[in-house]
Amino acid sequence: MNRSQPIRAKSGTNHEGTSAHNRRVIIDALRLNGALSRADLARATRLTKQTVSNIIDELERDGLVVAQETVRKGRGQPSTPYALVPGGAFAIGLQIDRHVTRAVAVDLVGTVLVRAEADLPPDGPAKGARVVLDLVAGVRDGLSALARESEARLVGLGVAMPGPFGVDGADNDQWMMQAWQKYPLAETLASGTGLEVGLQNDAAACATAERMVGAAHGVDHAVCLYLGYGIGAGLILNSELYSGANGNGGEIGMALLSPHDPGRTSLEHRASLASLYQHLQIDPAAHGVYDEIGRRAEADDPRVLEWIASAATDLRWGVHLIETIFDPQTVILCGGAPEPLARRLIAAMEPLLPSTADRPGRMLPRLQLGLTDPWSVARGAAAEPIGRAFDPRFSAILKVAGGAVTATG
Repeated sequence: MNRSQPIRAKSGTNHEGTSAHNRRVIIDALRLNGALSRADLARATRLTKQTVSNIIDELERDGLVVAQETVRKGRGQPSTPYALVPGGAFAIGLQIDRHVTRAVAVDLVGTVLVRAEADLPPDGPAKGARVVLDLVAGVRDGLSALARESEARLVGLGVAMPGPFGVDGADNDQWMMQAWQKYPLAETLASGTGLEVGLQNDAAACATAERMVGAAHGVDHAVCLYLGYGIGAGLILNSELYSGANGNGGEIGMALLSPHDPGRTSLEHRASLASLYQHLQIDPAAHGVYDEIGRRAEADDPRVLEWIASAATDLRWGVHLIETIFDPQTVILCGGAPEPLARRLIAAMEPLLPSTADRPGRMLPRLQLGLTDPWSVARGAAAEPIGRAFDPRFSAILKVAGGAVTATG
């Protein structure tokens, strides 16, 4: 096959006892690149042709890959590309935000098959947990109706909600969602669904969605500046999501705008959607808020433009901070802001402040627009159990023994 782009893949290992890792490497390569032949997979993953053939045969038996039509090129031997079977695995992604919860069901390649949302009651998880469980159950039933084998191939539930995690605060602090933070959410969901549950912040989940289907696809170093009710940053470093020691990596919204500000005003209190709702005197829990903000931005509503001018100044500083600390290939503005608003905001942020990223020969813009779909967080959350089940984990095959790194089964 002729490919215009290089194949993106992690390396496998030909040591004994590492078949599980190599299996994940092959699946990951097919997810990143689409259909590949055995020869392409062997070259990209540095595995022997026999090892690749054995894994492909195993994955084909398990219903995870399928052979496609044979490709003939020139005088060489014909090759058979293999692709992932979308119905080989399924996962559910859940977003919990201040006023709403959204859930999606996806297949192995990340296609959204079912989605639903519900309003969250204002008294936190006391009643909200039941709403969330019912929402997940409804999406799960919808998935079963579409794919009867989905229950047997459901690999888990990924959950995303605003951080930071593990920070003390008042239970009635709606901004920090303290009541939800202190609630045994993962345990409750695991017990109520029977699924393995993974929890991450909403910015990290949105960055995962960008890496799957958005502007971060194929980018090794990117920071996704998440603009939602609050502000966060999803960190993609060396092609992997970085979450920090306590899951709070990228909480840039909590950064103080000035150490001399007696009110200790943080970035998200001045440039998030919550600050826009307050500026426009709109109830963030009202139905149709997303569409209304989009319409007003598209019509160049003077009050919206006034907020954009102020927020752009603060977000411009945020991009400068991100570039200086993380040196990404690009910064991607994404999240729950309607596209007309996000586009006007990016335009107002130009020109960006000078930073180490301001150099000639760039292949990508310093700042670009990413996903503005309100479902992107739930979609990214659904990728977490897929990744947990199928992504390569080098820590699973490496251990330090006597000061040397050795392979283990």
